[in-house]
Amino acid sequence: VIIRGALLSFLLVCTFLGSASAEPIKIGLLRVSASAPIYVAIDRGYFAAEGLEPQLVYFESGPPVPAGLVSGDLDFGASALTGGFYNLASHGALTIIAGLAREMPGFQNQGYLVNKRLYDSGFQTLKQFAGHSVAVTAAGGPAHYAVGLLADKEGFDLGSVRIVVTQSLSNAVAAVETAQVDTTVIWMTPALPPLLAKGEVKLLGWVGDETPWQYGAIITSKRNADRPDLIQHFLNAYRRGAKDYHDAFTAPDGGRRDGPDAPAILAIVAKYTRLSETGAKLGVTYADAEGRLDIKDVRHQIEWYRTHGFIKGEVNADTIIDARYVKDLPAR
Repeated sequence: VIIRGALLSFLLVCTFLGSASAEPIKIGLLRVSASAPIYVAIDRGYFAAEGLEPQLVYFESGPPVPAGLVSGDLDFGASALTGGFYNLASHGALTIIAGLAREMPGFQNQGYLVNKRLYDSGFQTLKQFAGHSVAVTAAGGPAHYAVGLLADKEGFDLGSVRIVVTQSLSNAVAAVETAQVDTTVIWMTPALPPLLAKGEVKLLGWVGDETPWQYGAIITSKRNADRPDLIQHFLNAYRRGAKDYHDAFTAPDGGRRDGPDAPAILAIVAKYTRLSETGAKLGVTYADAEGRLDIKDVRHQIEWYRTHGFIKGEVNADTIIDARYVKDLPAR
């Protein structure tokens, strides 16, 4: 009995030590489908298998994510690539370690929305953004950049568009719904599917179909980047999640299609984003199976943000992309 009791105590201690050995990490992100590889990696135990205990810290807009890394409140971030991010990264505090979602044809990360009354009065094409107001969560953010790319493609003057900063996704949707602002470029949020069903706003199309680009990246602080064991464990888990997500929704030719694992993955995304499964399916984004980054496009973004006044001083892509970890996307 004594031996059995001692053995039981030993096993309990081992169990405690095993669970206590997992390293807690805080991941900053928005509650959107673009972060799906992280949700999958958590839900399927890939982080736990790497000895990591992730805690998700959600934000209503993008700027707090890189700021939280600089302050040390976060360990990793799933971040849109923005003027604000590039400015912070230029000071040497932040680095990119992997690609996140990309805007791609057939995939639905950001959508162009217009108020119903404007739509009914004839605003039904993307060329008509010129001369209208656009709600964005932050100046120099992904929605602003997407409108800039649209202006270049459709040949209208970006200066003719009035940018209205709303600070949050929910505020941007509400501003268009109530006709305070004409349009927005928005991620799929829990508020959006009910609005589309009610017809209060109209969806004109998806950014990926019009102007593909590298929407986001996995970022961390320079302090963490100098811990290669931690980064490698994180990336091992993240890339497993990215591959599962990619394979569930991407055909061998890179096009959009549902594979056998799609229902299970949609259920995971719906759980973490608080979307309905219908909403999660409407907002399926593209994730590279290896978490690769389109470095050429990142260079283009830096130049665009600098040209439009969102980057002050010099920003060198080579200094903010950590070559130890990032896999470049081959030229297409």
